[in-house]
Amino acid sequence: MKQSNLLFMSAAMMLASCGGTKDAGQNGTLIERSDIKIEGKRMTPEALWAMGRIGSVAVSPDEKQIAYSVAYYSVPENKSNNELFVMNADGSSNRQITRDSWQESQPVWIKDGKKIAFLCNESGSSQVWEMNPDGTERKQLTRYEGDIEGFAFSPDGKKLLFIAQVKTVQSTADKHPDLPKATGIIVTDLMYKHWDEWVTTAPHPFVADFDGNGISNVQDILDGEPYESPMKPWGGIEQLAWSPASDKVAYTCRKKTGLAYAVSTNSDIYIYDLATGKTENITEENKGYDTNPQYSPDGKYIAWQSMERDGYEADLNRLFVMNLATGEKRFVSRAFESNVDAFLWNKDSQSIYFIGVWHGETQIYNIGLADNDSLNRLTDGMHDYASLALCGDKLIAKRHSMSMGDEIYAVNNTRNGNAFAEAEQLTFENKQIYDQLEMGKVEARWMTTTDGKQMLTWVIYPPQFDPNKKYPTLLFCEGGPQSPVSQFWSYRWNFQIMAANDYIIVAPNRRGLPGFGVEWNEAISGDYGGQCMKDYFTAIDEMAKEPFVDKDRLGCVGASFGGFSVYWLAGHHDKRFKAFIAHDGIFNMEMQYLETEEKWFANWDMGGAYWEKDNATAQRTFANSPHLFVDKWDTPILCIHGEKDFRILANQAMAAFDAAVMRGVPAELLIYPDENHWVLKPQNGVLWQRTFFEWLDKWLKPAKQ
Repeated sequence: MKQSNLLFMSAAMMLASCGGTKDAGQNGTLIERSDIKIEGKRMTPEALWAMGRIGSVAVSPDEKQIAYSVAYYSVPENKSNNELFVMNADGSSNRQITRDSWQESQPVWIKDGKKIAFLCNESGSSQVWEMNPDGTERKQLTRYEGDIEGFAFSPDGKKLLFIAQVKTVQSTADKHPDLPKATGIIVTDLMYKHWDEWVTTAPHPFVADFDGNGISNVQDILDGEPYESPMKPWGGIEQLAWSPASDKVAYTCRKKTGLAYAVSTNSDIYIYDLATGKTENITEENKGYDTNPQYSPDGKYIAWQSMERDGYEADLNRLFVMNLATGEKRFVSRAFESNVDAFLWNKDSQSIYFIGVWHGETQIYNIGLADNDSLNRLTDGMHDYASLALCGDKLIAKRHSMSMGDEIYAVNNTRNGNAFAEAEQLTFENKQIYDQLEMGKVEARWMTTTDGKQMLTWVIYPPQFDPNKKYPTLLFCEGGPQSPVSQFWSYRWNFQIMAANDYIIVAPNRRGLPGFGVEWNEAISGDYGGQCMKDYFTAIDEMAKEPFVDKDRLGCVGASFGGFSVYWLAGHHDKRFKAFIAHDGIFNMEMQYLETEEKWFANWDMGGAYWEKDNATAQRTFANSPHLFVDKWDTPILCIHGEKDFRILANQAMAAFDAAVMRGVPAELLIYPDENHWVLKPQNGVLWQRTFFEWLDKWLKPAKQ
């Protein structure tokens, strides 16, 4: 008997609401969950982990229905579960169509909208299944020998494109079959580790015939090749695309291995012809990232995202379009001096919608290709959009902010005169939780930096903020290093839970972040200890002038580059701060240069190797390594790290902790043997929050009398 999803979620999901239909509890279409009252209307770790997290969204062919997935987490069981929902295009009649312990995800409408295809692990591995839009008549469509990680049916419905791992590295047992229990890994070249895994496989794109019931004639497009498509660690089905005629597949691939792979970001867009088996590289002349191809609906064009420079993973992400008949290529997003984060062809093939960040907000834009690549901004407001789909005269998109996680919205696909496009919220997945919470005010402030530039800084205030009181205040240091401090919602670095613990949060868009022009974004490369650090001081010093900020109770927190920032500031802050927290940060730059797996990142950001004595940029970088300034550490510090983090190894946090203790500085170390650069397991996430606030409260809040 299948495990009851109600039982699965009863302990940890009791706060979460499903779908948001008013009559859900009456008609029984959604899982009923008991209510729990949130004491004091303040955000808690348990409330965060009780929230449903909306994933993939798919519009039916007739544009009358929307299918989507939601992930739920159980803290007691320390695991997650994915369920599928369907609603009308206006948000009405929202109903849950799966109720079991299997992982169901990536819904796609097939067979003219009569069926929904999805990934499910019910058979023991992740395979493609189908069912009716009401959840009935489930049927397994694939029985591939491994896990299927993503899929796309051809436009004519006769073929299936899917992603699966293939073995690319000979194992120790392969070399020494008489030593089956030996655990040693023999390494002969880079990249032997990536993100959180020892690399033994690569994802490949497969094409198979589909007769409506199953697949046959499975063909590996990269048969015999050791390359990745899509590319690790983030790539998915968005890096592959069917032609409208169902006769070609465009795919993203960096056809390099070993050291060449480790030092280069030069990926290309290839077009594979199913009839001939021939492959054409259409971006060979570009030396940076080329990713995420999409054919225009009329089949005359193909668009993709493109970075220009090899080795620079945070280069300007441009939108390119190629005329397939003439071969002409155009940089169509030239008027937008920031990254194109995702895009979607309009139905008439004459314009493209995309999302991109500008001044700390990710909005929706349209480029008119027939009108000299005219740029039109559609949306406005203190929020970020993510993902796009067309539905009649609407765009279906996910939207979040610092005060609310992802929900699905319908956005008008054109502006009404000078007014921005109207948006209507369709899902209310976590309304039951938000209704019990009081969120802190989020405010945008522009500050003048030490070099006379204007810097946007987000300030988040505690709920029931009283300007006549004095509050402990936290400087938030962003990671990336070139990730925007936009209106992001995080289930760990969540500003509202920090505010709920009576902290003011100061989150600057310091030098080295997108959304403020190319020059601002690139100012951090080779200058980790330079202007970006001065920008941090500007943000906290400006806020410390406010009468409601207790300048004697300032803290500093951050992860990844933000963790590096904390370690660096600990040796340079001139007693500004009374507590530090660094998560997954770089402590020793020389070791990081050799330890990290993506060498292109270290080469570009650090300016070269530390042994290049004549390289002024590299020498400046390594001279600013935080470990060189430990003699100036004098402030309590909490170091957090995951041992499965191969981007920044856990020994960085261990070394920082050891240095602090040996210096006589109060310190604490939180190590996760089973986490990577993130903290993904529910109980580890709750532990992270509790440890985070226990540490801050200990040093930034006066002892209770």
